[in-house]
Amino acid sequence: MHTIDTSIVITVPPQKVWDVLVDFGTYAEWNPFIRRAEGAAVAGGTLKLYIEPPGGKGMTHHPTVLVAQPARHLRWLGKVAVPGLLAARHDFILEPIDEGTRLRHREEFTGLLVPFLGRTLKRTEEGFAALNRALKDRAEGRV
Repeated sequence: MHTIDTSIVITVPPQKVWDVLVDFGTYAEWNPFIRRAEGAAVAGGTLKLYIEPPGGKGMTHHPTVLVAQPARHLRWLGKVAVPGLLAARHDFILEPIDEGTRLRHREEFTGLLVPFLGRTLKRTEEGFAALNRALKDRAEGRV
């Protein structure tokens, strides 16, 4: 297993961050990591995400939404067709704090392929940091 765990403080309430986060149709306007997204933040639903990590090759993923608690938590699970090969559980956790919202953005990778993904995981972590900054700018009205 490998975990990427990032966070950022966004100076608006969690509901405002949530509204930007789940407005998938606008991702192409502001999101440098998930360049396009389709679907709805509804548990049991499927998303279509085009992810383009910094310096890497873009790929389309079709994760299943596991948790969609407005202004609190969005979780999806993506996996490859062969069980046990690779799965990734992605979380956006919004915590209310005095300054506004602490966004915790993390992903847990499991499966046989994880030890061979070193460079991809590094690029993914860079992509998370870029997404976090862009989400902050968008939610705070700087974009």
